[in-house]
Amino acid sequence: RALAPVGTNAMQTIVGSSTVRPLVGTAPARRANVAPARVGAPRGDRVAVVRSATLRVARTADDLRAGASMTASARSMRSRVAEVMPTTGRSRRNVARMCGIVGIFRHEGQVSAELYEGLLMLQHRGQDSAGMVTFDGVRFQERKDNGLVANIFDKKAIDSLKGSVGIGHVRYPTAGGLSATEAQPFFVNSPLGIYLIHNGNLTNVDELLMGLGGRMMKTNSDSEVLLNVFAEDIAQSITSNPGSDMEKVAFDAATKTMKKVRGAYSVITMINQVGLFAFRDQNGIRPLVIGQRKAVDGSDRDEFCVASEDSAFGPLGFSRVRDVNPGEAILITPDGRLESRQCVNGKISPCIFEYIYLARPDSMLNGISVYEFQLELGRRLAKRIKGRCEDDDWEIDVVVPVPDGSRPSAIEIAQCLELPYREGLVKNRYVGRTFIMPDQRTRELSVRRKLNAMRSVFNGKKVLLVDDSIVRGTTMSQIVQMCRAAGATKVYLASSAPPVKHPNVYGVDMPSREEFVAHNRDEEGVCDLLGADGLIYQTVEDMLQAGRGMNSQIERFDASCFDGDYVSGDVDESYLDALSGAGRGKGRKGASAPAR
Repeated sequence: RALAPVGTNAMQTIVGSSTVRPLVGTAPARRANVAPARVGAPRGDRVAVVRSATLRVARTADDLRAGASMTASARSMRSRVAEVMPTTGRSRRNVARMCGIVGIFRHEGQVSAELYEGLLMLQHRGQDSAGMVTFDGVRFQERKDNGLVANIFDKKAIDSLKGSVGIGHVRYPTAGGLSATEAQPFFVNSPLGIYLIHNGNLTNVDELLMGLGGRMMKTNSDSEVLLNVFAEDIAQSITSNPGSDMEKVAFDAATKTMKKVRGAYSVITMINQVGLFAFRDQNGIRPLVIGQRKAVDGSDRDEFCVASEDSAFGPLGFSRVRDVNPGEAILITPDGRLESRQCVNGKISPCIFEYIYLARPDSMLNGISVYEFQLELGRRLAKRIKGRCEDDDWEIDVVVPVPDGSRPSAIEIAQCLELPYREGLVKNRYVGRTFIMPDQRTRELSVRRKLNAMRSVFNGKKVLLVDDSIVRGTTMSQIVQMCRAAGATKVYLASSAPPVKHPNVYGVDMPSREEFVAHNRDEEGVCDLLGADGLIYQTVEDMLQAGRGMNSQIERFDASCFDGDYVSGDVDESYLDALSGAGRGKGRKGASAPAR
């Protein structure tokens, strides 16, 4: 069933995976495990509450106003407590991650199997943990844990997640965030009952926490902070606009939240009595796409999917409709209507690293094909390589990609230079991506398990290795050694991306400048460190021109990891220093063994 509509008199309950409290009712009633009379209900009307796992939900306007009043009182109490509580001095700016999110609305049937398929299609965006929550009109059912999607959700788990509406999330490990409690979705029971999943990273978390008046968080995740900010804004909207319909309340709250929150956020929520609700930051830094199909029951009704990438739509039969606009919120109502509102002024400035490394090549983001973008990078880089061959006497026998992301660029380079293209590095697909491994030593060991060089390709050859990017360098330095061991007489390197010199603070784990192989090094210095015979990077200007040429409406990309220009305008040296001190890179070997 769809999310329950507002105004019904029947009491309903929501089940979560952790202890939650009734929205209305006295403490003695909670201890007795029996709810008191519902606000506005006839005397003696009582409803049982499932022990330690059930949220009693307000079902009438009186209930909502009573719950909002309680929330306002709680905010006042937290503010007074916050005034006398000492601060810990700990910054929460330590949670940057790459994530994948998906939400699906069906009219009938169980959605969990389709969420599972969607998460598999987004697994490249995070391999540390996954979570899923569904709603059957009566209860939320949740499961989340560390591990791959296929390992967390077996048939028994999928069958237990009842409901026709749901959201799912995958993420990769971050500083202080390896516990399964950091896995999403996150939940708050007041007001209404809200689950949230988030891709991105907030840059003003400390400021937002102060505005929450001392509310305690269970995790170090900025996503939990975002959820609580949104929940507070919903509660205030209910209080200030008594009698308003819940759709207006949700859109008003999203507008308030977007005006407070800075950084990158693509968000999907499930709100009891409202529906599947999603919104995107005013710069559109992280992707969020809408898909649509006709109902699986054969009727003419529409069903919807919202996801990080439209590559998730194919197996599920959804067709791409459009991107969620920067600063826009959308709502899929319980009866299947798609509503939207431009909550704040927005101007698209997507993260260009999505097209280089993060997204699948079969995705279309912000009107740009990831595959075509990578081909264009190859064409532009080929011109520079040709000049290097003429000026520096590079002699190249064969072009070899570093699998998998560099293939489109490498194919185009080989074609432009009229050189043979060969798959000389065989990848073990049962080893995770080294870039998103949780620590340096794990990455170094993983590289040797991940790739194997074929002697038949490399022996006696002068090889041009093409990679999509070189970040820390751990992978590339070891690949150069592999190629030489396989008989290569010369190893030249070409990076489809410019040198990475600055942290990406909007949701990619690059916490420290010192980790980057290009930090305080020119091209020649990086080449020497990696042990190659030559190195060439893409230029920042060529990269940006490639993107603008594919969508003229994008005047600016966020290319901050390459040029240090942060689109949100609030990232300064003190922020970067705090991020570096709390990040995953702390205590590593630094640039002598950077990853990827």
